Amino acid sequence: MALVSSFAGCTLATVLKTAPLDALENRILLCHALRLTRVQLITQSERRLDLAEADALAALFERRLRGEPIAYIVGAREFYGLDFRVTPDVLIPRPDTELLVELSIERLPQGGRLLDMGTGSGAIAVAIAHTRPDASVAALDASPAALEVARANAAANGVNVEFTLSDWYQGLDASTPAFDVIASNPPYIVDGDAHLSQGDLRFEPIDALTDHADGLSALRNIIDGAHAHLKRGGWLLMEHGYDQAAAVRALLSGTGFGEVQSWRDLAGIERVSGGRFA
Repeated sequence: MALVSSFAGCTLATVLKTAPLDALENRILLCHALRLTRVQLITQSERRLDLAEADALAALFERRLRGEPIAYIVGAREFYGLDFRVTPDVLIPRPDTELLVELSIERLPQGGRLLDMGTGSGAIAVAIAHTRPDASVAALDASPAALEVARANAAANGVNVEFTLSDWYQGLDASTPAFDVIASNPPYIVDGDAHLSQGDLRFEPIDALTDHADGLSALRNIIDGAHAHLKRGGWLLMEHGYDQAAAVRALLSGTGFGEVQSWRDLAGIERVSGGRFA
């Protein structure tokens, strides 16, 4: 590998300056390859890489240069102040989704019940359960591989979440108690959208990104089935695309939800819409 010869024998400080990525990604991959903390990377800046270390580091840089997301390379991503394991079986948690977590926590009563639909890595459910240990949190996903990742993340973060293998509401039955809040970050990218073949999205699970239709079919399914699983006065909150807020509000209003509104993320984009089951 071409990068090996350039790294072997170099100090950590030199590698940080000359590696092919930006400073942050250089640091992340160097720490991961050598199993060093950020502090150790500084205190051992004059340490020189041997050939095996250079080989391992070069392999990571080559993966990143081919476009593979950093989160998949290192197998982790921070979300809502917590560390999450991520694999190509789940979406990479993104800061935008923290808005959905915050809105859900605000509307979850003391001792309440919350359902996270399409949990993926478990980021939403685990973050809420960690912040609100008084609450009962459940989560579902149609992917067994995703649920394996989510269960591991719940255990690693010391929270109790009830996980169910389910294609939306199909795994819930009449004996399942109703929820105070249903939250979801479903697939909402329109089939054929150019973004699906760009950047990190090329490597993420396609079924978690797009509904293979108009981008609204999963949102419709969630809205249409929510009344059967929400308590009176409960909230349905959903993340969606940057241009879908008006359509989602119309779907909510058309199925009898009240207090329908949208909330903006830090970029000023209407990122989450929801309503209350009157």
